[in-house]
Amino acid sequence: MMDGDDTPQTIPEPKSPPRTAEVAAFLAARMCHDFISPASAIVSGLDLLDDPNAQDMKEDAMNLIAGSARKLTDLLAFTRVAFGASASAETFDPRELAKLAGGVFNHMRAQLEWQVDAPSLNKPAARLLMNLAQMAGQALPTGGTATIRAVAEGGSIAIAVEAVGPRARLRPEVLRGLAGEALGEGLHGHWVQAYYVHLFTADAGGRLFADVGEEKVTFVATVPA
Repeated sequence: MMDGDDTPQTIPEPKSPPRTAEVAAFLAARMCHDFISPASAIVSGLDLLDDPNAQDMKEDAMNLIAGSARKLTDLLAFTRVAFGASASAETFDPRELAKLAGGVFNHMRAQLEWQVDAPSLNKPAARLLMNLAQMAGQALPTGGTATIRAVAEGGSIAIAVEAVGPRARLRPEVLRGLAGEALGEGLHGHWVQAYYVHLFTADAGGRLFADVGEEKVTFVATVPA
């Protein structure tokens, strides 16, 4: 969290955590929000194909269906790890995680730089990389570069994520979520992802920091290996 200087601040423990059922509902709503746009676009493309008065738009309809199907598939594959972490898997190949993150960034304005130097990652580290990568991309609404780094150091995995670009920012509700605080004003879809990151990082015995500077957002985290 930012306090006016360039020193990252430790994110405090939650003061009054929301109920588990409420968090689950917000997570479900967040995922539905992500999926509904490409799913609706696929339906719109199919409707155009069925419209006898829109046969001259057949190529546009096919492009809309293909692009939306790719986006939906990319989001589903990403979400399975970021929010569910493939329940049966305990370790993850960073190269596969890079593909998942890259699929999401294909539909963002920001560019992805993947610099993960670790042979494998446990479930908390994989979840952190996926969520922080997506949050970094969302922090760059007009474009920029999100650089993802991770390295195994002794008994810990150290993660650093930097989002650099014009108008780089974090919403106040994201900072509240990372701090383990309940949602005040703002959008619960942005808050709940950050709050979820706070929860599983704390449960894993890890630590999480965030800093917002001029045209740069930085996340730093450590979790036991």
